Amino acid sequence: MFVRNCWYVIAWDHEVPPDALFTRTVLGEAILLFRTEGGEITALRDRCCHRLAPLSKGRKEGDCVRCGYHGLLFDATGRCIEIPGSETVPAKARVQRYPVTVKNKWVFVWMGDPAKADLALLPDNFSCDDPGWDYLPGYLHYSTPQQLICDNLLDFSHLSYVHEKTLGGTTAIAQARAEIENVPRGIRVTRKVHDVPPPPYYKAVRQLPGNLDRWFIYDFLLPGTLLMHSGGRPVEDAEGDMSRAVRLHSCQTVTPETATTTHYFFQQGRRVEEGDHSIAEALYKSLLVAFEEDRAMITAQSQAIDADPEAPMMLLAMDAAVVRFRKLVAEAIAAENGEPAAPAQPAVREERAARSIA
Repeated sequence: MFVRNCWYVIAWDHEVPPDALFTRTVLGEAILLFRTEGGEITALRDRCCHRLAPLSKGRKEGDCVRCGYHGLLFDATGRCIEIPGSETVPAKARVQRYPVTVKNKWVFVWMGDPAKADLALLPDNFSCDDPGWDYLPGYLHYSTPQQLICDNLLDFSHLSYVHEKTLGGTTAIAQARAEIENVPRGIRVTRKVHDVPPPPYYKAVRQLPGNLDRWFIYDFLLPGTLLMHSGGRPVEDAEGDMSRAVRLHSCQTVTPETATTTHYFFQQGRRVEEGDHSIAEALYKSLLVAFEEDRAMITAQSQAIDADPEAPMMLLAMDAAVVRFRKLVAEAIAAENGEPAAPAQPAVREERAARSIA
């Protein structure tokens, strides 16, 4: 169901406290995060090997965690080093340890074969930790499958309707054709929209006198990460002139909690030279309103699907990026399982139909 040999975001760096335990579920597995005395984060299965009680119900002791049920003490590698009332500790007394790393304030866990954990596969979420960009970190929990949220991010035509009064502001976004190209472990989507009114949420960044040329250029990477440059500049300004432009960089990633629930981490950065931190705060508030619009629509969609799971979806030209990314996911899962590439859902023949419509 999920790609496992990849890095999933489990938390923002600030969510993991220095002297306490933090737990979050990824791909149906409860994972315990805590920091060593040196500040490094370790990730263990949140389940004692003795009676399977959550270790997060225990306490941190230096570089170790003690189970709150019967007191077994585990070090940062997951090895049990003390059992109250016992002089020896069985070698098999240990809990699973996950590869974990922090890059640009995102905490990543590797959910597959530890021997294949490759730091080169981490996404370039540079604006999460770049002094030239200012933002507020965001998190939402969805009671819907990850795939539906990925579908939403892969097709920005919905901005014209779901976000008519927030991120969109014009039906021209839906009418503009997106260009799609392959990139390593994902796709790149480019959508340019000419001579349109500024969207309402741009008011949080700056006041603009007239219509804009807008752009959305993003990579969407396995397992479900969006890295996007977007913005708009007055139509009368020359291409490349950013003196009056709104320039934004967004990092968003969707991590499956279970088959039917999802973690959504996001930020929308803006250039620091364009104003003080109050602009980032206003932009974040506007973004929250828009993302609640997304969540309401996707939740309603998920409920409709659950009511009739066998009902087919009709593919249209706007779904080309959705189909292509679903195919990448299906191929990655098949490769991990040592199987021939299975058709994506929707099927490849439907992708051809979508291309013919386009």
